[in-house]
Amino acid sequence: MRLLLLGCTGFIGLELVPRLLDRGHTITLVSRSAAAPDWGQNSPGERKDPERLVLDPAQPESWADPRLLQALAEAEGVVNLAGEPIAERRWTPAHLQVLVDSRVRTTRLLVEALAASPTPPSVLINGSAVGYYGTDLTARFTETSPAGADVLGRLCLEWEAAAAAAEAITRVVILRTGIVLGPDGGALGKMLPIFRAGFGGPLGSGRQWMSWIHRTDFCELVAAALEDSGFSGVYNAVAPQPVSMGQFASTLGQVLGRPSLLPVPGPLLQLLLGDGAQVVLQGQQVIPERLQQKGFPFSYPEVSAGLAAATSPAPR
Repeated sequence: MRLLLLGCTGFIGLELVPRLLDRGHTITLVSRSAAAPDWGQNSPGERKDPERLVLDPAQPESWADPRLLQALAEAEGVVNLAGEPIAERRWTPAHLQVLVDSRVRTTRLLVEALAASPTPPSVLINGSAVGYYGTDLTARFTETSPAGADVLGRLCLEWEAAAAAAEAITRVVILRTGIVLGPDGGALGKMLPIFRAGFGGPLGSGRQWMSWIHRTDFCELVAAALEDSGFSGVYNAVAPQPVSMGQFASTLGQVLGRPSLLPVPGPLLQLLLGDGAQVVLQGQQVIPERLQQKGFPFSYPEVSAGLAAATSPAPR
């Protein structure tokens, strides 16, 4: 397939782009940054690098660029994972607007362009997050559970509504993604130096739920959703066995052979991240019910195997 990818130059893209190229797809990649990742680092052999368009998809003028319009007209599939990181800065009003614009406005502009395209693609894969459900220590969420009333719940609801507007144009798949584990970035990448130094432990109370997925499984899910027309609608992109933060920290310590007894107090995280700390201090137990019904083959269904793989050096 000819694919148009938005927001795929970071941690997830390091594995997703090579995986899609190795499956024979041709890629045009839209990114705000001109920096080119080393796409060859995750699998051997030569491959053609994707075409790069340095544009900000959250800005309307980008969608008037003839190169992007041509790439969209030629695309048979679109993957939109664009969005500023949620938990890396304080949620000031200005930063909250950036979080919204990078997701909701990008998706609205994309769908408007799809509607105007003479040859719309056959599928749109759009990002979302398990933050859709709000936070709870005891509830168990599936794809039919309602949205939460907190900041992230409202953001994800608006984000998904923007993507769902394309359902009259093309097949739409929305992935509510949990914490993605991989060896070279993401939330785990920030935790590993602390744990390897022997100072790791659960964040906050340790009782909050972590719904997670290994990056390899997430990338395989994206590829499957592109290629299999049986995928449609919303899917929880999480492993089938969520864990508490305490269990996650204990397992990570065991995998690394290091102690994991020093909890990081919630007030310290709140001081560093402000409202963004709730992403790790609060959580939700999310089950991939629709993927289980489809028989999706998770390579890493259990956190011990997922962490073992995610703490190994990335293949080159």
